[in-house]
Amino acid sequence: MRPVNRISRARRRAALGLSLAALAAGATTGAGPAAARPRTAPAPAADCSAAYRIEQKLATGTTWRMCWHYEKEAGLVLEHVSYQPPGESQPIKVLATAKLAQIHVPYDDGRNEYSDLTQAGFGQGLMDLAPAECPGGTIKTVKVPEAWDPQHQQIKGLCTTTRSRGHAYRMQTDPGSRVYQAQGKDLLVYAVNKVGWYEYITEWRFQDDGTINMNIGATGSLSPFDYDAGVGRGWPIGKGAKAYATSHSHNVFWRLNFDLDGSSKGRVEQYDSVVSPPTSGQQGPTDRTTLTQVTKELAGDAKNSRWWRIVSAAGKNKDDHPRSYEIVPGATTKYLGRPYTQHDVYFTEYDKCEQFASDNLRNCGAGQGKSVDTWVNGQALTHPVVWVNVGFHHIARDEDQQPMPVHWQGFSIAPRDVTAMNPLTPPALANQNGQVDGGS
Repeated sequence: MRPVNRISRARRRAALGLSLAALAAGATTGAGPAAARPRTAPAPAADCSAAYRIEQKLATGTTWRMCWHYEKEAGLVLEHVSYQPPGESQPIKVLATAKLAQIHVPYDDGRNEYSDLTQAGFGQGLMDLAPAECPGGTIKTVKVPEAWDPQHQQIKGLCTTTRSRGHAYRMQTDPGSRVYQAQGKDLLVYAVNKVGWYEYITEWRFQDDGTINMNIGATGSLSPFDYDAGVGRGWPIGKGAKAYATSHSHNVFWRLNFDLDGSSKGRVEQYDSVVSPPTSGQQGPTDRTTLTQVTKELAGDAKNSRWWRIVSAAGKNKDDHPRSYEIVPGATTKYLGRPYTQHDVYFTEYDKCEQFASDNLRNCGAGQGKSVDTWVNGQALTHPVVWVNVGFHHIARDEDQQPMPVHWQGFSIAPRDVTAMNPLTPPALANQNGQVDGGS
C-alpha cells in the first residue's frame, strides 16, 4: 500500500535521464572458502574488475561466479553468471544478464495503480542493511543514483552470504546399508528496496546443484491511509468491522537473458504431458509427453504438466546431451486486468531497447509498444529472452500489522542435462551412470 510521501509522477519522470551507478564491492566471503581455486586448472578469465565481481566456492565444492552493477530503476543487475560444480574443469556459462523487469501494483478499488520500478523509484530506495541482516556474509556498499537523500548516496545495501538448505540428496539401497546423504549449500545475494510503505527483499539464491531461485519478499508496513475499501475490496484489520485495508496485487516480472555455454543462440522447447485412460491389458492410465519447438516469439501460459526449457546451441554434457535450463514456475495468482499480466511467461527475440515488462522507458521507435505483450509479434527466435510473471493477490489480515510478515513470490530455473550426473554425486557412486543393477 502507498503513503502520502510517494513522489509525484512529474518528479519521477524528470529523474529518468541519469546514468547508471557502479557498485563499490569486492569478492564474496561467507561460510565457504571464497578464494579457493582448483590447483589442476588455471583460474578462468574474469568478466569484470574485482569491484564488480562475486565469486563463491561453497562447502560442497561448487563455485558460482558473476558480475553486477546497479541501475536507478531495476536496482541490482547480475551479469556473466557461471556455475562450476565438482568435476567440471571450467565454469559453465548460464546467464548473460538477469534482473527485475517490473513490479506492477494495481488496487482492487481501481483508484490506484503503480509501476514500482519505472515510476516509483524502486532503485533509488535501496536501504542500509544491519550486520544482523547478513549473517556470516559481507555487506557491499552501493552508490545509488539520485537517492532520496542526496546526502546519503553510499548505501551499505547488498548482502552476499551462504546458507544451508537441508538435504541435497539421501539414498539407502537396502535396510542396514550405507546411507548416502549431503546437506546442500547456497550462495545468497540480496538487497532491500523501499517503495512507499513497502520494503521489497530481492533475493537471488544459487544452489550448489546448479539451480537458481529468484524471489521477491514484500514486507514493511500497511499504509495508514488506505482503510476505506469496504467489503469485497478490502479486509477489516481493526477492532470489529473497521479499517478495511484495500486489497491489491503484486505482479512481479523478471527478465533473463541466457548465455548457455557462452552462446546467446539457444532454442526454446515446450513439453506437454497428456494422461489417457487405461486400455485392455494395461494396469493403469498412460501418460505421454510431447515436444513442441518454440521457433517464434510466444506468450505462454502455465498448465498442468506443461514446462519449458532453454537449450544450449553450443555445449553438451559428458553424456553428449545438450545442456539446458528448465523454467520452474512458483505459486502465482494471475492478474487479468492488463494485457501484459495475462500470461505467465514470454519468449521474445533479444532487443536491447526492451528492458521493462511494462512502462518500458526507452524510446524503441515509432509503432513499438511499451509492454512485453506487444513485442510478441511472430518474430523468429534465435536469441531468446525470457520474461517470467508471478502474481500475488494481497488481501490483508490481522497478522499484517505491525510490521508486516514477509510474503514471498518467485520461481526457479533448474539445470536439465547440464552435467552428466548429479553434480554432487559421491565418489563411491560415480560409476553408476545410466542403467543401474540391470534396470527394472
